[in-house]
Amino acid sequence: MRAVINERYGSAEVLEVRDVPVPELEPDRVLVRVRAAAINPLDWHFMTGTPYFLRLIAGRRGPKQQVRGADLAGVVEAVGADVTGYRPGDEVFGGGPGTFAEFVASRQENLAHKPAGMGFDEAAALPVAAVTALQGLRDHAGVGPGTSVLINGASGGVGPYAVQIAKHLGAEVTAVCSTRNVNLVRSLGADHVVDYTIDDVAAMPRRYDAILDNVGNRSLSDCRRMLTDTGVLVIVSGPKHNKLLGPVTRFVLAKLRFLVGKQRAVTFTADENHDELVALSEMVDAGALRSVIDRTYALDDAADAMRYLAEGHARGKIVIDVDTDAETGRDVS
Repeated sequence: MRAVINERYGSAEVLEVRDVPVPELEPDRVLVRVRAAAINPLDWHFMTGTPYFLRLIAGRRGPKQQVRGADLAGVVEAVGADVTGYRPGDEVFGGGPGTFAEFVASRQENLAHKPAGMGFDEAAALPVAAVTALQGLRDHAGVGPGTSVLINGASGGVGPYAVQIAKHLGAEVTAVCSTRNVNLVRSLGADHVVDYTIDDVAAMPRRYDAILDNVGNRSLSDCRRMLTDTGVLVIVSGPKHNKLLGPVTRFVLAKLRFLVGKQRAVTFTADENHDELVALSEMVDAGALRSVIDRTYALDDAADAMRYLAEGHARGKIVIDVDTDAETGRDVS
């Protein structure tokens, strides 16, 4: 099978498309013929090996997991002996190790049936970004009917899902984005949109029960001032210029800055499990959630896709169309 490999850390030039063996099918795994895979900032971090502390997990001299990608949508090719709930031919979405490839062996708990009304590209865009938004808002910020939420970075990978999910949970949503994305964010259901090129949201009198911060470009003092007395700052990302610790520095400082008072700062790692994927699928089926895709690239152009991600200007998600020629019955051996 063909897959996107990076054997050493570096910029997008280290990525190569090669022929590699199809993953072995273990008893608890589902072999998925990948139709589409989405790119996430974590893929860039594992490609570059930055921040450097990440190499303690990913591999000191080079990536242990050499096929990039974590999000997928595709068709079940085969199932392991212990797998229940899936059979060959099922359309699924979710996560797996190394999804920039024609085939992935995923754990069954990391998959769900693809929403019937969604294409493979749209479904592949969901898992990491949409689950991050869901868990950040629902579980960590306690967003529900009557709460006020500020989404900072409302037009990137996580932001469009966050706007829609916050509205679905019953919140009043204020979204922050640039001029070119104002209409997009409004179309997703935001009650108020702040164009940061014109207005400073931190200077406005409004205070919020929760802030979902996808950018990390505001001072922690600004964030505290924008929150209610019991408000919650959920930090999804932060500045990446520190090559040693990256956004971890902001995570630690936020914990310290919020020690006094009833306001809270939260950081977390999203868990893309079956139940969460089903919850997203139900929102899609109800018409409450859709994917925003900026660009789609072929598997051979994965390096270009990663370069575009690094520019930081994508509106919504970047997707790789793996195009496994499923209809031709290509040999998986």
